[in-house]
Amino acid sequence: MLELSQSDRVFVLTGAGISAESGIPTFRGVGGLWRNYRIEEVASPNAWHRDPALVWEFYSMRRRVAAEANPNPAHLALATLERQLGNRLFLCTQNVDNLHERAGSRRVAHMHGELFKSRCDTCQRPPFSDHLLYQPPTPVPRCQCGGRVRPHICWFGEVPFEMDTIFQVLQHCTIFVAIGTSGVVEPAASFVALVGQKARTIYVGPEEPANRSAFAERYLEKAGEILPHLFPLEGKPD
Repeated sequence: MLELSQSDRVFVLTGAGISAESGIPTFRGVGGLWRNYRIEEVASPNAWHRDPALVWEFYSMRRRVAAEANPNPAHLALATLERQLGNRLFLCTQNVDNLHERAGSRRVAHMHGELFKSRCDTCQRPPFSDHLLYQPPTPVPRCQCGGRVRPHICWFGEVPFEMDTIFQVLQHCTIFVAIGTSGVVEPAASFVALVGQKARTIYVGPEEPANRSAFAERYLEKAGEILPHLFPLEGKPD
């Protein structure tokens, strides 16, 4: 059990591993392929300009898979922790699904975007909630301005969202916990190095991450099995 003081500020970073425990594939585990396309071929600005229909077919598949998945005990444990710590917990995820929110988390920084939101690729209309599937024969959706509507996702070659806030919070956290991350994808892989010796660093996941040497503590178990026991939690999330 990880004892927390009243002055502790906890930064939690979650990666594909926590969603994989709910049945959402990571893609990296199968060579990064979808229908013989490399993920970079369907998740980049170039892919969008070249074949937006293919991109939407890929993200429609991901929406369908994510909608069928349910939060697991790790998601629920983090939601309970947020309820207890309030703004002393900062939950940052590399995942684009909404399992944290469905578990009860209210403040989630989606640095790679949100699967169930879309935005115009031309005008400044804010991202909006969107659970629809756009796959053949459904045409690529259009904005009122005439631009094409794209997934609200940070693609390869784009800058992740909320980075200014993330870096600011990293400077003040006293406990850094990475859950189910590969330790490969930047800039998230470098977060643990940024906190350095200023924070207690913990990794949770069934496999060693590539940046394992940067963590002072490692719990090599499924997040759903270890998180409910790692923090001194009380009650259940709303």
